[in-house]
Amino acid sequence: MIVFTARRLYTPQESIDRPVVVVEGGRIVELYSQASRPIPAGLPVSDFGEGTLAPGYLDIHIHGNAGQDVMQAEAAGFSALEQSLARHGVTSYCPTTVTAPVDATLHALERLANEIEADGKPGGRARPLGIHLEGPFISHVRRGVHPPENILEPTPALFERFWQAARGHIRVMTIAPELPGAREVIALAAARGVCVSIGHSDADFATAQAAVAAGARHATHTFNAMRPLGHRDPGIIGEVLTDDRLSADLIADGIHLDPPIVELVLRAKGPERAVLITDAISATGMPEGKYRLGSFEVEVKDGKCLYEGKLAGSVLTMDRAVRNVMQFAHWDLARAVQAATLNPARALRLTDCGILKVGVPADFVVLASNGEIRKTIVRGAEF
Repeated sequence: MIVFTARRLYTPQESIDRPVVVVEGGRIVELYSQASRPIPAGLPVSDFGEGTLAPGYLDIHIHGNAGQDVMQAEAAGFSALEQSLARHGVTSYCPTTVTAPVDATLHALERLANEIEADGKPGGRARPLGIHLEGPFISHVRRGVHPPENILEPTPALFERFWQAARGHIRVMTIAPELPGAREVIALAAARGVCVSIGHSDADFATAQAAVAAGARHATHTFNAMRPLGHRDPGIIGEVLTDDRLSADLIADGIHLDPPIVELVLRAKGPERAVLITDAISATGMPEGKYRLGSFEVEVKDGKCLYEGKLAGSVLTMDRAVRNVMQFAHWDLARAVQAATLNPARALRLTDCGILKVGVPADFVVLASNGEIRKTIVRGAEF
């Protein structure tokens, strides 16, 4: 049993001054303010002084990190990737696929399921909670850098193959709702608890609305790889920004979206429905050069990841995304943190992640007032 304390704590919805967080067996067993009662005597205490405690970050869209691509990495590669994520405050994540041949995708899903189910992982590492299936059910028109030869129309049979290969660990699925068969697959995936996310799409407004009616509840990297917003043709973005049934994620790196557009999305979705993602690739945290993204190679230069002149993911880290939101949209630290913690957890309908309360895993970060990471704690172990 160990005690953690600091100047304040964000749950993130509530602020607690001089918090006392008692951890046993990797879980929070007590959480209260020193104003109500003192720190238990006889227990070791980690006091982070003027720091702020907040839930560990959850990245629901990440392709790689530290030179490792999630569709290619073996056990040692995942260790390096997950340690790098933890250094930037991420304690949980959804490894994300990219469109590839069906057999390659099935093989990747099996390996990712193995990683998710692995027991006895050492401390100091982010933990995979489930898989984000991005592709092959996307639009040719809005495919971005996804290989066109591997894009497929959604069918229940093909979704079932992916589901079985992943052993039920698909947590998020990006789909273009205008594709033939999309509504049936959306309904099927939603019935199994998958967070169905509309994206990589050229859908018009009515088609996007129909996708929500079928079970979609989220949107993938808003504005990017989507039909542009028009004042007489609002399209998919019009639906994403105006429908409160949808949460929406965005890449707040200042490259994928201009800062005023980041602010626009955050204003539209508000502090309850905006979700920060990185869309990071294997080049994150590495020198400039060429790196893998699924089955192809991306060149990274001046902070941009490019393939055939198009943006191909990012080298954004989640702690930087939080700080950017504070700068671009003038959000305070608590709201920015919520977009990286509770909001993605709600999108996935997780109740023991993205929040600090009694009974949940002791995954949290220690932040400076400007959002910089001072320390990451995973299952009660400092990293």
